Amino acid sequence: MHKLVFLMLLGAFGALARYALAAVVDRVVASGFPWGTLVVNLLGCFVFGLVLTLGRERGVIPREVTDVLLVGFVGAFTTFSSFVNDTVGLAGAERLAGAALNVAAQNVGGIVCFFTGAALARLG
Repeated sequence: MHKLVFLMLLGAFGALARYALAAVVDRVVASGFPWGTLVVNLLGCFVFGLVLTLGRERGVIPREVTDVLLVGFVGAFTTFSSFVNDTVGLAGAERLAGAALNVAAQNVGGIVCFFTGAALARLG
């Protein structure tokens, strides 16, 4: 029962953090490109790699805590469905270069950020 409560709370915090960060980034950049979604997704990949490696490889974070952090907070924080919606919107507006840039940046950037987070967790 405690695990479900923590999942719920961390999911709420993840969703609120996603909303706030994306809104701030989009307001600051204001370019018509979904920079807020990109920043959230890249940061989410970084945090996922960091927490997963600290928990599963290094044993710094207990497994149950790792699982709850990844499913609750990071799961609610990352925004894949928003990414797809943004990409379809760009493509539908005949901004194919923007749609392609979004797909490339989200995927390549996400993989790079994941491994960067994992590498940081392995230091020391």
